[in-house]
Amino acid sequence: MPWQSPISPGISWYEATVGDRPEYAPLDGSVEADVAIVGGGFTGLQAAYNLAQKGVRVVLIEAHRFGDGASGRNGGQLGTGQRAEAESLEAELGFERAKALFDLAENAKRHIHDFANAQNLDIEYMPGQLNVSHKESYEKEFRDHIEIAATRFGYPHMDYMDRAETEERVGSKRFFFGLRDTGTGHIHPMKLLVGIARAAQAAGASLHEKTPALKIERAGGKAVITTARGTIRADKALIACNAYIGNLEPKTADHVMPIRSFIGATVPLDKFPSVIPGGEAIADTRFVVRYFRKTRDGRLLFGGREAYTSDNPDDMTPPIRRQIEEVYPELKGIELTHAWGGSVGITMPRKPYVREVMPGITTIGGYSGHGVMLSNYCGKLYAEDVTGGSTELDHLKALKIPAFPGGPRFRSPLLFLAMTWYALRDKL
Repeated sequence: MPWQSPISPGISWYEATVGDRPEYAPLDGSVEADVAIVGGGFTGLQAAYNLAQKGVRVVLIEAHRFGDGASGRNGGQLGTGQRAEAESLEAELGFERAKALFDLAENAKRHIHDFANAQNLDIEYMPGQLNVSHKESYEKEFRDHIEIAATRFGYPHMDYMDRAETEERVGSKRFFFGLRDTGTGHIHPMKLLVGIARAAQAAGASLHEKTPALKIERAGGKAVITTARGTIRADKALIACNAYIGNLEPKTADHVMPIRSFIGATVPLDKFPSVIPGGEAIADTRFVVRYFRKTRDGRLLFGGREAYTSDNPDDMTPPIRRQIEEVYPELKGIELTHAWGGSVGITMPRKPYVREVMPGITTIGGYSGHGVMLSNYCGKLYAEDVTGGSTELDHLKALKIPAFPGGPRFRSPLLFLAMTWYALRDKL
């Protein structure tokens, strides 16, 4: 019987097509390590792999199964740059820091390709991304963004698409114009995640699923992580729980909030060749972003029904199908073979949150929709930070990330009200 994640609803198309998904035994007893990692997504597993490669003793625990969180259930789009656009970061931080953050994101993109090639992984990479506008008033911003990316940030891979080209490449009349980014693409995230876990274990990392962390503290000069069957004592620890931090560590919970997002996969669209004929990934300009793409076997993966509570709908397919039909009326009534959801970790300014929350205990998360490439690279950068390699993670440590207002009791209701307001503005 297929594994049903207890934290994320539905069986994803990724789970159904990943092939062999190894299981890792729960941690039984108390152990010591150089570095302990809580969270078995891209960040934690990449950190474990890169640390073990350097001979560091690593123990990683995951409360459920690797890939149950966002790393195994996301839209698969790599994107370009940070979640905040380069020109916005330059206005806030100055050119030097904005360029460093842009370059970090490009390094993150290359890292995924380098890792997959080195491990001989087929992550089903498909090139190209289209960013499309649902409002005519954004045209100048699009044109300016393309020019700034090329002339100031050294990224010449974007081209403007007028309405006719946008309609042809998307296969829909829904959008006014867009940009085509040939320097990025999209992947099968679960295949990448399974490959990282295998590589980390082969490198010597001790990996354990179905082992929730009950408590994290600093005691006796060590990071101490309590589980149901023992403790992990380590010199350093990484909290890589992102949207699934819950009540485990309060500073992270104050700064990284979960939002629910849902995705559906259609049957192969053999009878609809006009839908994304080039096979690119697509994201629109709504605050509640709609993101969709074609898979290698011709399915449409469509996501975007966000929810700002922890509730899961009884049936995810009707709202997903309605959104598909808004963009592609010809797909009215299309069969969805899979529908699933999960939580995305966001911060107030939509920038990653990287902090030492206790001596020797670091938390990393809040990728705000740019997590496929950034989470992988942040895991690698954390390992280099520990072993004395690159200091590139310092660019993220220096970002000012305010806590969500309202405290533990009111931050979720306040987030719901704010996000609902912005979602209404999408319709104006």
